[in-house]
Amino acid sequence: MAATHYKTLRLILGDQLNAKHSWFQSKDHDTLYLIAELHQEATYTRHHVQKICAFFAAMKAFASALSQAGFHVCHLTLDDTAGYKSLPELLDKLIADHQIEVFEYQRPDEYRLLQQLRTLSLPASVSCTEADTEHFLLPFDEIPRHFAQGKHVLMEHFYRMMRRRFAILMQGEKPEGGKWNFDKENRHKLTATDLASVPAPLCFNNPVSDILARLEKHGISHFGKASDSLLWPVTRRQAIELLDHFCQYQLQNFGYFQDAMTDQTEHQWSLYHSRLSFSINTKMLHPMQVIQTVLTHYEQAAGRISLAQVEGFIRQILGWREYVRGVYWANMPDYGSSNTLSANRDLPDFFWTGKTGMACLRAAVSQSLDYAYAHHIQRLMVTGNFCLLTETDPDQVDAWYLGIYVDAIEWVEMPNTRGMSQFADNGIIATKPYAASGNYINKMSDYCKSCQYSVKKKTGADACPINSLYWRFMDKHQQRLAVNPRIGMIYRHWDNLTDNERQAILSRAEFCLNHLDQL
Repeated sequence: MAATHYKTLRLILGDQLNAKHSWFQSKDHDTLYLIAELHQEATYTRHHVQKICAFFAAMKAFASALSQAGFHVCHLTLDDTAGYKSLPELLDKLIADHQIEVFEYQRPDEYRLLQQLRTLSLPASVSCTEADTEHFLLPFDEIPRHFAQGKHVLMEHFYRMMRRRFAILMQGEKPEGGKWNFDKENRHKLTATDLASVPAPLCFNNPVSDILARLEKHGISHFGKASDSLLWPVTRRQAIELLDHFCQYQLQNFGYFQDAMTDQTEHQWSLYHSRLSFSINTKMLHPMQVIQTVLTHYEQAAGRISLAQVEGFIRQILGWREYVRGVYWANMPDYGSSNTLSANRDLPDFFWTGKTGMACLRAAVSQSLDYAYAHHIQRLMVTGNFCLLTETDPDQVDAWYLGIYVDAIEWVEMPNTRGMSQFADNGIIATKPYAASGNYINKMSDYCKSCQYSVKKKTGADACPINSLYWRFMDKHQQRLAVNPRIGMIYRHWDNLTDNERQAILSRAEFCLNHLDQL
C-alpha cells in the first residue's frame, strides 16, 4: 500500500467485525482502517485450521465490504506482515509510513490483547483512544457492579436481572409462562424416531485455498481437518442466513434436545444447535439481533415453537454468554493460572487424533477435529468431564479448547473450561465439580451402545473407564465435596460398598490413568 498521509489509524481485530459500530456511521477520508492477519494471533496457541481460515476469511470479507462502502482500508495478509514479530511492531511501521496523528482501537475482549494495546509506546505526537466494541449487553464499566474478584455469582440471579433489564420474555415483573427457567424440560434423549427427523445443517462453501497456502508458506502450525472449502459463515449476510435457518428448522426442538448426543445420524455434529457462536463472537451478529429474531419467530409460530425452546436458547445468549464475560474480566489475570485441584496430568494423545476405544470420547474428539465444533454438553460432559476425572493440567485443557473450536476466544473459553468444566477456579462459576460417571453419558446419548466398554461395569478390563475414574475422583476429594448438599448423598452409595469393592474400583481407575492412551 502506498504511504499515503492519513490523520487517524483505526485498528479492527479479527473478532471485531461489527458493521453496525459507530465508527462506520460516517466516512472520513483522513481515516485508515487496519485489518491484518498477524503471526502472533495465528500462533499464540495452536489452532484448528478451520478456525484460522474462518477468522482470516471473515476479516478479508469485512475489509472488502468496508472498501466497497467507501472507507479507506488497509487489509494485510501474512505475506504482508511476516516481517513483524508483533502487532506493536506493525503499528509502529504504519504510523510512521502514513504520518498518523491519532491511533484508535476498540477494546479487545482478551486480557492479553488489552494489555498489549494499553501499553503501546507510541510517538509523543500520536494520541491514542480506546473505544467500546458496542457489542455486549452488559456495559464493560458495569461488570464490577455485578462481579467481584474471587466471588461466586449465581448465574440464575444474573440471568433474571438481564431478563428484567431488557424486558425479554417478561409479562410486567413476572417471567412469561410463570417460570424463569425451563431447563428441566431440556434434557431429552434422541429416540430412533427423533433421529429420522434431525434437520440437515446449513453449510457454506467459502473458498479458503489461498489461506491454506499462506499457512503452509509461513509455517503456521495447526491441526484438524482442512479443506479448500469452509462450511462456516464468513460474512454478515451468511451469518443472518444461518440465524434464519436455525429459527426455521431447528429452534422448534432446540430446547428438548440441546443436551442430547448421538452417533447414529449423519447430522450428529449439528443436531438442533444454531452454530451461531462464531458469528456472534466475531461480532458479525449482535446478540440482541439474535434474540429478537428468535423472539419474532416464536411469536409468529402459532404454537409450533414452545416457550421452553426459546427460553433455553435465550438463556445461553442473554444469560450465560454475558455471565462468563463478567467472570473473566472480574478475575483476570489470576484466573488464567488457577488450579484449585492441583491437576497436573498431560492431555492424552487421542485428543489430537480421536483414536480411542471409548465411544463417547471418540465421537466428541473426532467431531471436533473434523468440524472445529462440538456442542456444549460434548464439551462439558464428555471431553471436559474426562479431563476433570483424569486430573489433566488445566493449562493444557485450556490450550486444547482454545485452539480446537472455531468460536473459541479466551474470554468465553477460559471460564467455561477452567471454571465450569475443570473446577480449577475454586467454585467461582460452579458450586460443585461437573463430574459424572458413564451413566450420564448413557442417559443423554447412544454412544454406549457401540462402545467396547460396558457402561454397567466399574471393574474389569471391559468396564467403562469413566466409571472407575469418577469414583476415584469422588473418593480423593471427599473431604472437599461431601459437605456440599448437592453431592453429599452420592457418598452414601460409595460408603455402602465393601472395602474390597472400593479397592477394586480404585485399582481399575489407577490402571486407566496409567494407560490413558491405550484406552
